[in-house]
Amino acid sequence: MFKSDIFSGQRVLVTGGGSGIGLAIARQFLEYGAEVIIASRKQERLDQALEKLKPLGSCHAFALDIREPEMVEALAKFIEEQCGGLDILINNAGGQFPAPAQDISPNGWRAVINTNLNGTWFVTQAMAKHFFFPQQSGAITNIVVNNLRGFPGMAHSGAARAGVENLTKSLAIEWVRKNIRINCVAPGIIKSTGLENYPPELVEQVSKTIPMRRLGSVDEVAYLVLFLSSPMATYITGENIYIDGGSRLWGDMWPGE
Repeated sequence: MFKSDIFSGQRVLVTGGGSGIGLAIARQFLEYGAEVIIASRKQERLDQALEKLKPLGSCHAFALDIREPEMVEALAKFIEEQCGGLDILINNAGGQFPAPAQDISPNGWRAVINTNLNGTWFVTQAMAKHFFFPQQSGAITNIVVNNLRGFPGMAHSGAARAGVENLTKSLAIEWVRKNIRINCVAPGIIKSTGLENYPPELVEQVSKTIPMRRLGSVDEVAYLVLFLSSPMATYITGENIYIDGGSRLWGDMWPGE
């Protein structure tokens, strides 16, 4: 679908780019000619990712906690020094854990909200002010979750991601005159390193409820992200596109008590 150089000259930031979906997104941007910056909290994970990515093209790494605005500002300075600017932002970094709502502690709630909602906002605002506003252009994709029917079993994450989706709609209108597009991609259950945080029996049970009867792949998510970032999607903004094998439409993913 894409020309091999469709992203040539484009500079792309992928948060959470050290593993899973983020790593797949970074790899595909490199394969199509982009210069890529990956960001993650763990330096060791970034180092391992760079070993895989550097043979594909120009790739940089920066360790930070997206919940800390000062570190996000340092990332923006790093991008300016290393790449000279930024054209595309993929907000993929996040974190969550399964828990019945009544068992979520105040610290657990704050951690998930701070990472998924506040962290996404800090990165988005900083990159827009440093790069997208001055150049009057930019494409942003926020990775959320399939929470169309709520997110029972992870209410904290569902609330945070719903906030990101609404933020996306608001920014799509506020920033449209600045030639900045912003969309969401909402994956269902994807076969990636992120599943290591969940009991295998839960993953197996949930996979049986997917209408396509299989888990999605990280590459399938990456294909959609690249499309939304490409010249083929220049009239799309403020959308939330599900990639879930039909799960949002059918199936009982919550076993209850």
